[in-house]
Amino acid sequence: MSHSGKPISEVGLGAVADRFRETLNCDSNKPDFKELDLGSPVSPLRTRRSGPAGSGVTTTSSSSSSSGSVSGRNANNQLAKRADGAGNNHSGELSGSSESSPTAAESVRSGGAPRNFKPGHGRSDSGGAHPLIYSGGGSVNSPSVNVFPTGNICPSGKLLKTGMANRSSRSDVLGSGMGNYGHGSIMRGGAAPKSGDPGVTYSKGNAGCESAKRAMSSLDPEEVKQAGNDQYKRGHFREALSLYDRAIALSPGNAAYHSNRAAALTGLGRLPEAVRECEEAVRLDPGYGRAHQRLASLYRRLGQVENARRHLFVPGQQPDPAELQKLLEVEKHLSKCSDARRIGDWRSALREGDAAIAAGADSSPQIFTCRVEAHLKLHQLDDAESNLSYIPKSEPSGQSSSQAKFFGMLSEAYLHFVLAQIEMALGRFENAVTAVEKAGQIDPRNVEVAVLLNNVKMVARARARGNDLFKSERFTEACAAYGEGLRLDPSNSVLYCNRAACYYKLGMWERSVDDCNQALYIQPNYMKALLRRAASYSKLERWVDAVRDYELLRRELPNDNDVAESLFHAQVALKKSRGEEVYNMKFGGEVEDISGLEQFKSAISSPGVSIVHFKAATNPLSEQISPFVDTLCGRYPSLSFLKVDVEQSPTIASVENVRILPTFKIYKNGSRVKEIICPTREVLESSVRHYSF
Repeated sequence: MSHSGKPISEVGLGAVADRFRETLNCDSNKPDFKELDLGSPVSPLRTRRSGPAGSGVTTTSSSSSSSGSVSGRNANNQLAKRADGAGNNHSGELSGSSESSPTAAESVRSGGAPRNFKPGHGRSDSGGAHPLIYSGGGSVNSPSVNVFPTGNICPSGKLLKTGMANRSSRSDVLGSGMGNYGHGSIMRGGAAPKSGDPGVTYSKGNAGCESAKRAMSSLDPEEVKQAGNDQYKRGHFREALSLYDRAIALSPGNAAYHSNRAAALTGLGRLPEAVRECEEAVRLDPGYGRAHQRLASLYRRLGQVENARRHLFVPGQQPDPAELQKLLEVEKHLSKCSDARRIGDWRSALREGDAAIAAGADSSPQIFTCRVEAHLKLHQLDDAESNLSYIPKSEPSGQSSSQAKFFGMLSEAYLHFVLAQIEMALGRFENAVTAVEKAGQIDPRNVEVAVLLNNVKMVARARARGNDLFKSERFTEACAAYGEGLRLDPSNSVLYCNRAACYYKLGMWERSVDDCNQALYIQPNYMKALLRRAASYSKLERWVDAVRDYELLRRELPNDNDVAESLFHAQVALKKSRGEEVYNMKFGGEVEDISGLEQFKSAISSPGVSIVHFKAATNPLSEQISPFVDTLCGRYPSLSFLKVDVEQSPTIASVENVRILPTFKIYKNGSRVKEIICPTREVLESSVRHYSF
C-alpha cells in the first residue's frame, strides 16, 4: 500500500518521486522502546533524519548566461525564415542557436540539482549561548547586506545590452526554448496560472502588458502569438504560455504555436509537458526542424539518449554541433555508469551519474534515482535519503518516453524497482512486494526485475514466518527463518535485528550483539538495534559498552523514561564493578533548590557526584542555561544536581567565592573536583558526562 492508503498500482508515475521523499519519514515506523525485554522482534525502521526533510531544493543562482538577445547566444543572429526540409515557413518560430546548456537555476526549476551539488545534511545547533559577560543594553546584530541578484533583470522599457535596439524588422521566430531569460528564478508577472487556466495576471510595470491583455481577447491567432513572443523575450514565461494557449485554441493545427508553447514550458522547467507539446508539433509537421531540435535537447536533459539522437539526426537536416557534443558527453557517462552498475562498482556509478548530470542530463529522474540505489548498495541509507529530495518529479512525457529504457529496463519500471529496494531496506516488506510487482507489470520481460521480484517475495515470506514463530515463543525456529531471509538478502538490517531478538530471548547474548553489530554497520542510526545491543551488553555485564549505547539512545530519545532508567542502572553497575562505593543512589529526581549553608554542605558531602549551578534570577545567561540543567538532570540520573540563587543565598556565594554567573562546581564525596565559569552547553555536558561514570 502507498502511504496515502492506495496501492502502488493506483499511484501514477508522477507520484513516485514524492513517494521516494516520503518513504523515510513515516510515523508508523517509530521503533517501540517501551519493552526493555524487547518483546516483538520487528517494527519497521525509521531512520533518524540528519536534517530537516525537504520535498525540494531552493537554490539561488548568482550568475546568468543572459546575452540580452532574443534569438540565442549571439546578439547578431539574423532573424529569418526557417528553411526546414519541407520548405515550410513557420513565421511564429524564433530561429537561432541550439539550446544552451541549462544553468543551475534552470536545473532547480526543473526539479534537478545544480552542478556539483552536495546532498544536504542537518545543521547542528547546540541551542546554547557562548560564554559572555553580560553588559546590558540592546542586542547586537550583523549589518544588513544589500545583495543585488545578477541576471536578466531589465526594468520595463530599458535594455541592458547594447545593440538590442537595432533589431531586424522581420517577424519574430521563437528561439530554442532554453532562452536566456528569467535565469536566477526571477519571474515577473502575477501568480502562475494553473495549466489550462484561461487567463493570466500581469504585474504593474510589466512592459507590453496592455498589448498582451488586448491580445488575449483577440480572434487573430497571429496577433496572440506575437504577444506571446513579446512576453517570452522579456522572460515572462507564464504570461507567454497563456498567450500561446490562446493562439492554439484559435488555431490548433499550427505546429509553430505548439513549438512556441514548448519553449515557454521549458523556461518554466516543465519539461515533460514541453516534450508532449513538441511531439504534437512534429506530428502536425513531421519535417519541422526546430521542433525536432527542441525535442532532442529535452530528451537529452531527461537522460533519454536514444530518443534525443533520433530527433537530432533528422533526414535532410544537419544536427546542431553544440547539442551533438552535449549528447555524446551524456551518452559516454551513462554508458560508464551502466557498466559500473553491472559489475557492482557503485562508487564509480555515482561518479559517472554525477558526470552525466553535469554534462546536460540535469532533469533525468532515472539518473537521480540511480544515485539513491548506489547509496543503498553502499549501505549509506542516510545519504540515500538526502538524495531523494533531488529526484525530479516524473510524469509521462510522450509516447517515445514510455518506451525509453534505462539500464536495460523501461524507465518507469526502474523507478519502482529502486523504490522496492528502499522499502526492503526499511523493513516494509509488503510495500516492497507491491512496488516490484508494479515494476514487473511495466516491464514483464526484464530479468533483473524478475529476479528482484522473486527474492523480495521469498524474503517477505521468511520474515513473516519468523515473526509468527517468535510470537509463538519458538525462538530457535524463528532464528532459522530469519537466517533463510538473510541468505537471500544478506544486507537487510531488519532481519539481523529480528534474529538478534531471538538470540536475546535464548540467552545467546554474544550472538545477539554480533547481529546487532551487523545491523548497525548497514544502518548506523538503527535505534532498535542499538537498544538490543545495549540490553545484551547489560546481560553480559559489559557495563562500559552498555553505558555507551544507552547514552547514545538517551541523546536520541531524551524523553524516553525507560531508556533513562536503563542508563541509570548501567551507570550504577559500572561504578560497583570499579569498586566505587554507591550509597542511596536512586533513579530520577529533580534539580534540588539549596537555600542555606548547612543544607549546601550536607548535599555536597553525600556519596557520589553533585553538580551545583550558581545562578541569579536577574542574570540573563543563568536563566538561559537553567532549562538545560534540568535536561541534564534527567539525562544523567546517577548524579545529583543542585542550584543556588546567590542573590537569595549570599552567604553560600561568599563562602564558595562565586563572582561571575553562571558558575558550575562539581563535588565528589564532599570534595570539589572541577569549576566551570560561563560554559557552553557542550562544555557543561562534556564535564557532566565525564563524572557520570
